[in-house]
Parts: sequence; structure tokens; C-alpha cells
Amino acid sequence: MRCAPAPPYHVGMIRTHDVVIVGGGLVGASLAIALDGLPLDVALVEATPPAELPAVFDQRNLSLAAASVNALSALGVMGELRAPTGPIRRIQVSRAGDFGSVRLEAADYGREAFGQVVVARDFGEALEARLSRLPRLTRYRPARFVALDGDDGEARGLRLATADGELRLRARLLAAADGTRSALREALGIPVRHHDYGQTLFVARVHGERAPDGTAWERFTDSGPTALLPRGDRSYGVVHGVPTAQAAAVAALDEAGWLARVQDAFGWRAGRFLRAGERSAYPIASAIAEALVAPRAVLLGNAAQTIHPVGAQGFNLGLRDALTLAEALRARAGDPGAAELLAHHAQRRREDRERTIAFSDGLARTTANPSPLLRPLRSLGLLAADRAGWLQSWLVGGAMGFRGDVPELCR
Repeated sequence: MRCAPAPPYHVGMIRTHDVVIVGGGLVGASLAIALDGLPLDVALVEATPPAELPAVFDQRNLSLAAASVNALSALGVMGELRAPTGPIRRIQVSRAGDFGSVRLEAADYGREAFGQVVVARDFGEALEARLSRLPRLTRYRPARFVALDGDDGEARGLRLATADGELRLRARLLAAADGTRSALREALGIPVRHHDYGQTLFVARVHGERAPDGTAWERFTDSGPTALLPRGDRSYGVVHGVPTAQAAAVAALDEAGWLARVQDAFGWRAGRFLRAGERSAYPIASAIAEALVAPRAVLLGNAAQTIHPVGAQGFNLGLRDALTLAEALRARAGDPGAAELLAHHAQRRREDRERTIAFSDGLARTTANPSPLLRPLRSLGLLAADRAGWLQSWLVGGAMGFRGDVPELCR
């Protein structure tokens, strides 16, 4: 069955939906799927036309935590993947210049893997396949949020720019999943705290002389992190951080120069790197919304918090935003935009959100600080994390997405 197409626009005709999700990327699409089967009229506003995937679905590597894999399997998304995933069976963390390292083994915790590595484009195609079989979902595409259009107490008005002109809708609940520069968040007047880490991350696929064995490595330096992730196609996903001032020079490197740079930063733990795919560059800055909810509106994913990608927590955190909201809507019949429902959602998300933001930001700042005074403290921390069972368990729980009040589908 196909999704319901957006109805033609007629002057004076304003359709009311129970839930309007603005943003059809990772989190917005996942929320639409999670709401399937509920007695709600749901609409998804997507900037890209039907034949295209959003730009976020590129060659980046997504590290899906175990909690995310559980939920996406239950929602039928993992079963739509056509390319193999790469299981993360162990995690190894170290820092150049510091002694000590941390090695975590999934088998030590009775698990086959801490999570799975998925190529963003493959994941986008799986989400689209799943979305295409939601018979009651209305999809407005291509369409962009333009402005809010009043609030009568029962629903919020909004205006969309479409190929056929401006379209006006009403929503009992507006869900902002439109990314870091969220236009809906700005229209709601929710303040944002920004921080520029002064780093640019380069993402690419590399082939080595040894195939991945399920190990995910994170190597920190003064310049930023270098991660090596086990993909399902027998290659590695590389994430390499450089100071922003050096980004243009790194982008200009030929393949041999790029491989030499990554090899120097990472070392020889995976053997020699032989060839590389296309590189993409992403400046790293955080954007943390001061509130998660407003009257008849809620922020999700990067619109709520864009965090440093160290530890691969961003999408996993955003997915838990969406799943927690879907769980609240499933449990509480009636008005989907009720103030008490949104307050309860914000309260449930508080611990997970605050702990994950603090972990990612603290790790990014501490590991990139070149001060010699920090080196012995970091080294002691690595040694403690490698030897203290309780600390390892805390790290593992967070890495797998089990922080705070975890949505039921994640368990």
C-alpha cells in the first residue's frame, strides 16, 4: 500500500492533522514509522521530492547502539536493509601521548555486539521502503516550513512552501525534526546555546590489508578524534578530526596523502590502509536548545540538540527522543498536544539528554586539550576505565543507549 499523497491545495481549505512532523530525515522518518497504527492523523513534511533521499543520507557511517537496533528491528526498518551491517563486538579507546587504553568486549556482557555500523544511504533507503508502506501517513514533499500561522488553543497553524504555492495546515502537535538550523525551532522562539569546537571531521571509507574483525577504534589526539568503524562490506568507515584551520589543506590531499595522514593519526592497529573512497567534511559545532517543548510543539533530534559526534551518540539520542514521544502518544489517548503530555515527555528525556550531552562535550574537550597537566589525569582515567568493572559497566550501558528512562522499544 502507498502513503496517502498530499491533497491539492485550494484557497480557503486548511487541513488539520493530529501530528505534523517537520523534517523527513533520520529522526523525523523514524517518528512517522513509530506512530504507525495509532489512531492519529499524521503528516510528514519533507524538503526533498519523492525520487530523492535527504542529503543526510550520504556515505557517512552510522553507529547504531544496541538500544537503537532493538527499536529499529521492532519497527521493521532493520529488515529493510539491503546491504550488510557491521557488528561492533569490541571497542578500543586510546589517546596519543597518554598511557593506558580501554578495551570493552561485548561477549563479557553476554552480548553478541554493542551495536551495528550502517551506511547512512543504506539506512535512508530502508526508512523510505518502510515509509512507503504506511497507508495512513500523509507526505508533503517537496515542502518547506515557512512560518507559524497562529494558535487557537486547539491547534497551531503553519505555512509551507510547496511547488504549487503556499499551503496552510493546522496541527494539534508540531514535531520539529528539521535539523541543527531548525526553522521551526526558531519560529517557536526557543533559545539555543552554541559552541564551535574548532574541528572539522572528514568521513570516508577505506580498505585495509586486514578485513574488519568487529573492533571499533577511537583514537584521540590534540587535533581531534580518529575513529575506525567495522562496516559490513569488509571495509572501514573512517572519521578523522582536524583543526578547522587545516581543513582546506586536508581536503586537497590526494588519495596517497590522505591515507598517509590517517595512518599516522591512527597507527597500525588495523594494518596498512590501501585505498580510500570519497571524502566528506563536516564542521563540528554543538547547538543545544534551552527547552524541548513549547505550546503544542516538541523538538526532536538535532533540532533539540546537536552534539559532538565523538562516541557516536547523536542519532541514537535523537531516535530515543522520537521513541519516547511515540510511547507517550500511544499511552495517552486524547489531545496529542496537551501541555501535560509534553511536560511528561520533557521530564522523561531530561536525564538521558543531560547525561549524553555532558558525556560527549566533556570527552571532546578533555581529549583535545593539549595541556601537559591533563595527561596524567587522562591516563589514570583510561587505566581506571579499563580495570574498574563498575566504570566499564557504566560506559557500556551508555554506549549501548541505555541511559535514563529508556523507551520500551529499545529494551
